[in-house]
Amino acid sequence: MKTPKRIQPLIEDGIVDEVLSSLMSGKEASVYIVRCGDEIRCAKVYKDAAQRSFKKASQYQEGRKVRNSRRARAIEKGSKFGKGQQEEEWQNAEVDALYRLARAGVRVPTPYGCFDGVLVMELVTNDDGEVAPRLNDVAMSAEQAIEDHTVMMHYIKLMLCEGLVHGDLSEFNVLVDDYGPVIIDLPQAVDASANNHAEWMLERDINKITQYYAQFAPELLDTRYAKEMWAIYEDGELTPDTELTGEFEDDSEAADVDSVLSEIKAVLAEERERQERLNAEEEDGF
Repeated sequence: MKTPKRIQPLIEDGIVDEVLSSLMSGKEASVYIVRCGDEIRCAKVYKDAAQRSFKKASQYQEGRKVRNSRRARAIEKGSKFGKGQQEEEWQNAEVDALYRLARAGVRVPTPYGCFDGVLVMELVTNDDGEVAPRLNDVAMSAEQAIEDHTVMMHYIKLMLCEGLVHGDLSEFNVLVDDYGPVIIDLPQAVDASANNHAEWMLERDINKITQYYAQFAPELLDTRYAKEMWAIYEDGELTPDTELTGEFEDDSEAADVDSVLSEIKAVLAEERERQERLNAEEEDGF
């Protein structure tokens, strides 16, 4: 196929040898299957901020630290240079998260580097070489659903132990190969300790994943992993070896109604944006 303009420099530098086909095109990025030497990988080409569907990107970027003070000042001022640096930080956030989570034991695609807005990483496939399907395209038995849900809760726990919350986790950004779930799409991963939205993002992530698996195992709807996990994390006692039960008892104190309503509105707004993004991706041929 014709080489996309953004990938051409990688071919000239010998990072990519050939673009084999287009894998997907969404509002945040386009992904291509590429050949790098003897290996088949994928190249994720990030789209400009104006084209992305994350309308509330500031919520995800809250708490992210920019190590270079000049960059931080430029980003704060919103200058042309600053916007470019902000884009770079957005892209590098996924690379950083992939490396950190892989070390922590979370199954994610292996990253090979980000080059001028193009992330080269592992192409997740089944043993027969076919591209692994997304979770939303997979049906399963109740037993398998419970098993894979447990695995996903473990991965989310490991992410939180690493100080990260995915922030946009759903059945649409989890792949399933012959060995189970693989988490993808992490440019919006948030800092659990520095982002004020981290708790409800964690709860939203877990609820979406649980709701999908509950189609096959309805009893999963009775679990409360998000509340349990966050409570242990806030107490500073969450570790990779922490055994989760999925059970949680609320405090006896009366709920803050305004806070609850605000959280519900935020979740509904995010769901509307997600649906808009999915509809737009369908129009793009995703």
